Amino acid sequence: MKLLQVAVGVVKSTDGQVLISLRDESLHQGGLWEFPGGKIESGESAEEALARELKEELNIDVIKATPLITVKHQYPDLAVQLNVFLVEHFSGDAKSCEGQPFKWVNTGELANHAFPTANRPIITAAQLPPYYAILDDVDESQLLTNLHKILIRGIKLIQLRLKTLHTDAIKNFIEQAYPLCKRQGASLLINSAVKNAEDFAVDGIHLTSRHLMSITKRPAFPRGTSEQAHWVAASCHNLPELQHAQKIGVDFIVLAPVLATKTHPETEPLGWEQFAKLVSKTNLPVYALGGLSESSLDMTRQAGGQGVAAIRAFLE
Repeated sequence: MKLLQVAVGVVKSTDGQVLISLRDESLHQGGLWEFPGGKIESGESAEEALARELKEELNIDVIKATPLITVKHQYPDLAVQLNVFLVEHFSGDAKSCEGQPFKWVNTGELANHAFPTANRPIITAAQLPPYYAILDDVDESQLLTNLHKILIRGIKLIQLRLKTLHTDAIKNFIEQAYPLCKRQGASLLINSAVKNAEDFAVDGIHLTSRHLMSITKRPAFPRGTSEQAHWVAASCHNLPELQHAQKIGVDFIVLAPVLATKTHPETEPLGWEQFAKLVSKTNLPVYALGGLSESSLDMTRQAGGQGVAAIRAFLE
């Protein structure tokens, strides 16, 4: 079956809202909401097609489109590849040029709208920030100070990798940390290697690769909540782990190590070419980890990644 190539734009306003439009009932997957875009014509690049479609549909001019995610999906009657771009810089006021209804919504409201199945990873990618900070417990006395450093930098997604702390110390720290994160609009995840991780009241769980490969379905987190209530992330290092993460329905992946690191000099890094190749095999948002800094974001996105994950880079 021929693969239909489509250019898609996650168009964000200055206040962080995203533009969605309603598909005409006569079209494939008609009557559902979608992110604007359209078919890539012969001789067009994905960026050119997106710029043309957004002008034709919404009368806006793209100033900059950044790669966000590529999604391949097989419907019963159609195979599609969605080449998705983040459009935060554009000119003009959006208006419906072809009669289709559209509206601006907060990213947290996207899940309340009916989208085609292929759009689900795009919804996740639209909600996730470009940076993912990992807070380690190498020095317990610096935990709160380091969290403040991360939040001051505007990081909105943080993992607590507190593998050596006693349970009571973790509980006490989270009681201080969680309100701080909420005030800054940041989400707090806990590493699955933490003892009784599922008992802590945070925003999600980050599965170690070992934990990931030991389970056969997406974990409910915290205990007793619906499966979609919180973020579920996973660490991956190879294709089988990536495939398993997608199979059980995690929300996003951290793929490592991309470059050589001082902490694990014996580990062979993937390099950007292999990172890009692995990312192309999954429909999930992927953060790059290992030897990177905030300035690695452009390289990560050109390789198909969602953003940069780091431990020390956000503390320097």
